[in-house]
Amino acid sequence: MAKYIAQIIVLGGQAIGRAFAKALKQEIAASQEAAKRAGGGRQGDKSAESNLRTGMTLEEAKQILNVEDLKSADCITKNYEHLFNVNERSKGGSFYIQSKVFRAKERLDQELNAQQQNQKPKAEEQAAAEEAPQSRARQRR
Repeated sequence: MAKYIAQIIVLGGQAIGRAFAKALKQEIAASQEAAKRAGGGRQGDKSAESNLRTGMTLEEAKQILNVEDLKSADCITKNYEHLFNVNERSKGGSFYIQSKVFRAKERLDQELNAQQQNQKPKAEEQAAAEEAPQSRARQRR
């Protein structure tokens, strides 16, 4: 009798061990995929920070506001205003959906601001690179 109980315990332990190993492999794969989608490095950190702040990914925000690219600020604003007004409680709309629309707009605005901030340092670097050869030429004279 003790022999059977020991076998059951060993088999149960093996099954639990395999399940744990499989779950761990899936979690690692999911984590690596999420890191690839976020962009990795500093950009990935900023994206993850924005996702946590608004509770929404960039892709989800684009889907909610029905926007394909972030370059059309007019389209974003137009879709936001329409969806926000349609979902007002006084008109029989849903406060939950209205708040989702608001958060989506907030997330897209954060992404647009981040892109603009990234472009400013690049423009400054280019301007400095263009000025550097001129100053070297002046030093040679």
